[in-house]
Amino acid sequence: MVNEMEEEKVISLNPTGITERITALDILRGFVLCGILLMNITGFGLAGAYSNPTVSGGSTGWNLFAWITTNMFFEGTMRAMFSMLFGVGTYILLERLEHRKAGMEAADIFMRRMIWMLFFGLVHGYLLLWTGEILYDYALMGFLVFPFRNLAPKKLIMIAAFLFIAGGTWTYFQHQGNIKLVENVAIAEKKEAAGEELTKELKEAKVNWEKIEEHKSPEFVKETNENMRKGYFDVVAFLAPVNMETDTLWFYRYNLWDILSMMLLGIALYKLKIITGSKTSKFYALMVLGGYGIGLSVNYWEVKTIMDSNFDFLSYSKTNITYDIGRVSMVLGHVGIIMLFAKTRILGGLKRSIAAVGKMALSNYIMHSLICMVIFTGVGFGMFGRLQRYELYFIVFAIWIFQLIVSPIWLQYFYYGPLEWVWRTLSYRNNPHFRKTGIHAGKPFLYTGTR
Repeated sequence: MVNEMEEEKVISLNPTGITERITALDILRGFVLCGILLMNITGFGLAGAYSNPTVSGGSTGWNLFAWITTNMFFEGTMRAMFSMLFGVGTYILLERLEHRKAGMEAADIFMRRMIWMLFFGLVHGYLLLWTGEILYDYALMGFLVFPFRNLAPKKLIMIAAFLFIAGGTWTYFQHQGNIKLVENVAIAEKKEAAGEELTKELKEAKVNWEKIEEHKSPEFVKETNENMRKGYFDVVAFLAPVNMETDTLWFYRYNLWDILSMMLLGIALYKLKIITGSKTSKFYALMVLGGYGIGLSVNYWEVKTIMDSNFDFLSYSKTNITYDIGRVSMVLGHVGIIMLFAKTRILGGLKRSIAAVGKMALSNYIMHSLICMVIFTGVGFGMFGRLQRYELYFIVFAIWIFQLIVSPIWLQYFYYGPLEWVWRTLSYRNNPHFRKTGIHAGKPFLYTGTR
């Protein structure tokens, strides 16, 4: 009798089944997975050029157009939506486990899930050579999401707003400090020219400014290019300090306000049935108009401010203050237009492919790093720094096409992506069905409706 009860419990706590998945979320996740590579590709292939095109990769013609386009439409939004969907996935996992009367086992599964995600993140960053790694931070934020998950949507939105304001306030005072830094550097230069001795404050300002300028110098670009084209272990050693900084300083300076806020906002939007495709087309159309109306206006001002100052340090510092206003508004616009797409009755094949990419988001995300490691580092072709910014997007499009073709084919024969299956196996400590057999094998990956 005990064995039968244990067996029943194991069965009831299996990972989410195919019929339980929400199609609109998989489509949204698929779009975001593709979109995040648009932003990450400059980090994979160029030195110091993610936000500043004048550092490397070109800043005129098509290169400038690529920078403007990504900053107007995608900067911060893909990362935000990725965070939002991770928060939603966390909530759905716990909601379904609690519905199945899992009790403390639900917390055990959740904790194992986050711990293994943290481990995957460390491997991804340090061993798969991606300094823009986000899974490590998601795992840590996941622990923080746990106690807030059952709050009402209004309270979740209020907490997210508080986090946005807290991060924005920090950024505002940092900008004031940057203004003072630039002023002190100018004073120090005048005093040095006049042969006067510098105060301790002015000496520190000069040192800090040299560090900032160093990461934009031709020498920095040349050194980075050379190191990224070396063998695997040389690249691991070269990037380790960068990964260390992003896993420590960035966590409390940026990611706490950036990631946790979007996770909580995502759970609120899920509870309000906004990101499940459940609202009317009119509702989503208004989201698009409102979100893009505000977001594009803010982003246009930011891009123009930076370009008018010739990509000056203080222009970046200034526009960071309005960063969350623009990106969160754009997120709402993106969600609205993707939900409209999910609700349409056309392009069914494309929707199935995008949903398949979304269902295998973890595997496809790691695949980005593996492919780019081979293309750009000395592990493979050593193309780091050899392509212009706009040329990198040909690689992005090729990876998109590959994953849009391969993902639905994979799901004809397997229930999960390979890493999704490993993650579930480690989290639930059982072996969920992986390979489809019998009448299920070889059938096209297909969802119907929006749920």
